[in-house]
Order: sequence, then structure tokens, then C-alpha cells
Amino acid sequence: MPYPRSDLLSDPDLLPRLPTWVISARAETLEDAAFLSGAALSHLQRALGRADVPQALLGDRLALRAAEACVVFSGRPERAGDLRDAIHLIRPGDLPGPAGETYLAWRRAVERPVSVKALKRALTATDPDQIAPWLDAGQGAPVTRAAMVLEAVLTDAPRAEVPALILADAALSQALGWGHLVPLLASGLKRADLRKQGEDLRLACHRAVVASTIEAVWLAGEVMRRATHLKSVAPKLRAKAAGEAVEMFLTRDAVAPANLPMPDRAARRLCDRLVDLGAIRELTGRETFRLYGV
Repeated sequence: MPYPRSDLLSDPDLLPRLPTWVISARAETLEDAAFLSGAALSHLQRALGRADVPQALLGDRLALRAAEACVVFSGRPERAGDLRDAIHLIRPGDLPGPAGETYLAWRRAVERPVSVKALKRALTATDPDQIAPWLDAGQGAPVTRAAMVLEAVLTDAPRAEVPALILADAALSQALGWGHLVPLLASGLKRADLRKQGEDLRLACHRAVVASTIEAVWLAGEVMRRATHLKSVAPKLRAKAAGEAVEMFLTRDAVAPANLPMPDRAARRLCDRLVDLGAIRELTGRETFRLYGV
């Protein structure tokens, strides 16, 4: 899904501007692409370091974008709304389906500090003994390291695109010293890029990082603005457990009223109140089985 960029780039009250030469440049050589991706990642580092950016919420929303990209790679028809439904409206004992499993893998990958143990938990369908060797396949600068991990996984398991992209982003995040995995590569790469190798793959990864970082920085500014507004209206809420509910909205991409820590009727009233205050949005457009998020 394309995101508008003008507000972030022109409003000094949000996040520092991303240089226009990073946004508009088209790198034709590996050296130029590496320079641009480094500049973009440096800017994203500043955004991630902001205390007013809700990191868990941003990670969860980036995970949704990455999962949607992976579903597109697989040729399946599901998109973001379908992925939300597959996870948040599933009944106990039911399976989320292939698209839902993809989304679950990304969500698990971002919710805990990045480590081999956390990645094994996220990639439940992947041989756990392979994960550490694949991560160790990456060497050099951060994006180069990520590209090498991506190539190593897809060489050994050509159909393991989701694990390959998660591990590549994990390698990138570790190399940059980020505590949690930040999904960037999946939403910036094209399906044809996943069949490239060597310098061609590294060039594709550098370009993907630039494109995804532009969107991630915009999204960081958007969730920061919305989270700030939600916090400002929270004192007006009188429902019991409203504070816990607000915290759920500040850390999750989407929330079903039934999952809020209060009776169903009270949960629906709270959601309606927060929508009226402009603090959250209804995400489905349906009359029933609704989901809400900032």
C-alpha cells in the first residue's frame, strides 16, 4: 500500500526531514546504492530512537506490511485486511491458514528482542538447527550481510521465502545494533529480486532498503502523531480498565473489542468513544466483527 509522504517531509513537528536527494535519486551502481541506503538507515535510526515513537506499534504495523508483501510473492489474494481478520477473528482451535501463518511469523519475529531463540520461536515451520548457520552466513556491512543471509537461505531452501526475508531483516537489525527486528526488505523487494545472487542481489537489497525506509519513516511519524493524540484523550475515559485498553492500542496494529479487558458492551462503547474523539479508527468498514487501531 502506498503511503503519502508530504506531511512527514514538510512538517518540522513530526520527524526530521529525509533528504530529498535520498528520496529522488536512482542508484545505478552498487556503490551509489550502498551510499543511499546508508543515508536512509541513518535517518531511520534517528526516528527509532525517538521516545515518542511507539516502537511496538510501529513494529507490528511494519510486520503487517512485510507479511502482505510475502503473500503477494506467493501469489495468494489476501491483503492487509484479510491478514488482520485471519489473526484477530480466529476462533479457538482454528488454524489461521497459510496467509495467516505468514503474518503470525512476522508478528512473532518483531515482538521480542532479536536473537536466535526468538527467531526459532517465530519460524516454527523451519528447522531450528538451520537458523543460526544461516544467520552466520552474513558478513560485512549491514545490507551486504542481510543480502548474504537472504541468498544463503534461498540457495538451501528456494521456497522458504518468508524465513529467508525474516532472517535477512534480523541480520540487518543485528548489524545496525537495533534491539528488535525492523521489517524492511520484504516490502521493498520484488519477487524477481529473490532469484538474484551476488552483486545483483546486494544492489536490489540496497534499493529495497531505501524504498522501505522512506515508508517506515513516514509510518513512524504517523503512529507517533496518532499515539500522542490517544494519550491526550486517555484522561477523559472513565471506563474501568480503560488504561489497559489504551495500552493495547498503543502496542498493537489492530484490536478486537472482545480482546479488551472489559465486558463486551463496555468494550464496544469504549471503542465508539475513542473513534468519536479521533483517537482510533475502525479498520474494517463492517458493521460487525470490527477491528480498531490508532
